[in-house]
Amino acid sequence: MQVVNTNNAPQAIGSYNQAMICGNTVYISGQIPLDKDSMQICSEDIGEQIQQVFDNLSAVCEAAGGSLQNIAKLTIYLTDLSCFSLVNEIMSKNINEPYPARAAVEVKALPKAAQVEMDAIMVLE
Repeated sequence: MQVVNTNNAPQAIGSYNQAMICGNTVYISGQIPLDKDSMQICSEDIGEQIQQVFDNLSAVCEAAGGSLQNIAKLTIYLTDLSCFSLVNEIMSKNINEPYPARAAVEVKALPKAAQVEMDAIMVLE
């Protein structure tokens, strides 16, 4: 296993790494909409939070040698599932077809009062 950490995404706020590479599979830890410099939630706006999460995921993917396009499985956690159509809209601007397998789950709360979190499994070619 190989640890992946990059300064281009928010640093881990607990006892975990941003990602782990196992063979050609990369397990990416949950990303919340933290600004990498301030380590604060980027905005109260859910659309801006969703985009920030994709930006953070992208930075970790790149540090592991891939891109958002290499994500095979994406899990999305939302505090309000009615925002799911906005996730679809923003996701389609960040990832081209074929889209990854995906699950979306409504949760009661997320770290630092974020409205969205995503984790992913990426496969390197």
